[in-house]
Amino acid sequence: MQPLRFADVARDKPRPQGIDVVSTLLHFAIVTYAVPPERLRPLVHERFELLTVPMDGEPRALVSVVPFQELDFRLAAYPSPQFRFGQTNYRVYVTDRTTGQPCVWFLGSLLDSVTVVIPRYLWKLPWHHGRMHFDCMLGTDGRYSHYAIETRSAWGAARLELRQTAGLTQQHSGFPDEETALVYLTHPLSGYYTRRDGKLGSYSIWHDRLKMHAAEVVEARFEALERSGVVSFEEQRKPYSVLVQPKTEFTIYLPPGLA
Repeated sequence: MQPLRFADVARDKPRPQGIDVVSTLLHFAIVTYAVPPERLRPLVHERFELLTVPMDGEPRALVSVVPFQELDFRLAAYPSPQFRFGQTNYRVYVTDRTTGQPCVWFLGSLLDSVTVVIPRYLWKLPWHHGRMHFDCMLGTDGRYSHYAIETRSAWGAARLELRQTAGLTQQHSGFPDEETALVYLTHPLSGYYTRRDGKLGSYSIWHDRLKMHAAEVVEARFEALERSGVVSFEEQRKPYSVLVQPKTEFTIYLPPGLA
């Protein structure tokens, strides 16, 4: 793996139009697991190469759970109603063999909103309904004094509790350096997935460089990862990486299309 800089993947923000949306995201977290590639290969389209890092002499592929709360989900170009709801994305880090660009492959997403019917049925995304409860509190030092999320869903119930302590750092073994790791883990701007009709779909986002900080797992239980055989409940207690950011803004370019 060659070193990768944020400048290498930087691109100008496309001007929002039509039904493109923007939203402030709260309690944004990326909980990443390093697993044998053969667990993920059958779940990812052949067009995409799994991103792997060496660990203990063996290649490991990376899959993340990414929960957050949409504060003011709204049209970016025009005045519109604002929606607040929770969301959790399950994604695998890959490289597009046709473009050479790093991106993510979505195993699925949970939305705590009736608006899930639009991506699920109109655009045929692998999006599912789930009830999410956020119990998060920031301390005066900017670290979370409490961070817990509970999710109820037929597709994949979940429980996540994190903590942040003074001096906690995150080292991403297997990458050439920390900036390369953060580019891959925090800055993929394109996502792909198998649509509910079996076709290959894609969509894109834009956001500034994230300013994420290390956290550690107190409790993690993701039924979707256990059921699929990707990460067992026992393994979920020992993630490869945990990063959090209290607040950021994303732009999502819609509608998604065919890849």
